[in-house]
Amino acid sequence: MSERVLQGNHFDSNLKSEELLRFPNDLYTQLKKDFPRNQVNLMRQAYTFASKAHDGQERMDGKPYISHPLEVARILVEMNMDVDSICAGLMHDVLEDCNIEKRNIDKIFGKDVSEIVDGVSKIGKLDFQSKAERDINSFQKMALAMAKDVRVIVVKLADRLHNMRTIDFLSKAKQDQMASESLYIYAPLAHRIGLYNMKNELENLSLRILEPREYNLIKNKIDKDLVNQEKYVESFEKLINESLVDQKIKYQIKGRHKSIYSIYNKVKSKNISFEEIYDRFAIRVIYKSKQKNEKFIAWKIYSIITDHFTPNPTRLRDWITLPKNNGYEALHLTVVGPKNKWVEIQIRSERMDEIAEKGYAAHYGYKHNESKKSEVDLWLNKLQEVLNQDSEH
Repeated sequence: MSERVLQGNHFDSNLKSEELLRFPNDLYTQLKKDFPRNQVNLMRQAYTFASKAHDGQERMDGKPYISHPLEVARILVEMNMDVDSICAGLMHDVLEDCNIEKRNIDKIFGKDVSEIVDGVSKIGKLDFQSKAERDINSFQKMALAMAKDVRVIVVKLADRLHNMRTIDFLSKAKQDQMASESLYIYAPLAHRIGLYNMKNELENLSLRILEPREYNLIKNKIDKDLVNQEKYVESFEKLINESLVDQKIKYQIKGRHKSIYSIYNKVKSKNISFEEIYDRFAIRVIYKSKQKNEKFIAWKIYSIITDHFTPNPTRLRDWITLPKNNGYEALHLTVVGPKNKWVEIQIRSERMDEIAEKGYAAHYGYKHNESKKSEVDLWLNKLQEVLNQDSEH
């Protein structure tokens, strides 16, 4: 692909790759490690394109505007998204804010990138405050209908996440509007496509703005609870470690607290106190396994745990035999654990855990592993079907 960058409203095809703008060192090092050189150069073109398009623009915090697309790109890199998604992330605001035409993006970066940028721009123009779009379901359906490519949703979510991380520089009215949209529109979209970490962060950031007192109360209680949580996980592991080692199962055990928003929601909906929520945190047993043996080992771990602790049969969830539509896989059970307390156990292989934490593309190396690209394409197509079905109801 030729090395062309934007100069005003024209493209110069004579620039060499070393004349393109360099990413910040840490991001550039990561990109060089994960992508072939021609794709790194394409992303540098996108960075140069966006930098020139946003030249002279500043964010509310006084930083050059290009700092925002750069952070969106970082989020997409962490998610192991492909080169087209990252290029689109770098240029996601140029159509709306810089009087750039879609055909210019198409010409230099290809149709996929221009369609993603166009889709993100169209979703950004939806006005949740307007009468026609005020209904949450209607807003979601309209957003989904605009996303012909599911990567539009992923890039838009990365954009929204960074905006929420830097929300403090906005007016209180704008903060409330953005937090409401994030809580009721974008967090559910993240959940729908299996981006659980992003969903939780969007919910927590939104709650911090909308209900700061409740947010801080719960956060402080969680922080105080962490020491007790670590001791509880250690006592749980001591009781099952010998059996797991005897079965030659390589594993690690982690404690994971419910998100601040999840606890807040439970306190409000059930009218109970923080202390009355018995499943405030879950224990994760993450095991090593070849994919073909994952199910067998998961049930072996289940058997060992239920030999030591009494399970609640009505709380068993088998998402290994039948994964969720968004790709999530795990075996969930609830048992009477140490100190006679109910505790949720989540059994996952390392592969399942990475998918749950970072998204499906992160595990399969969508951005640089061509041998796995077809598996991610199948997942993207499946997600698109789910999103299309949702938009029809």
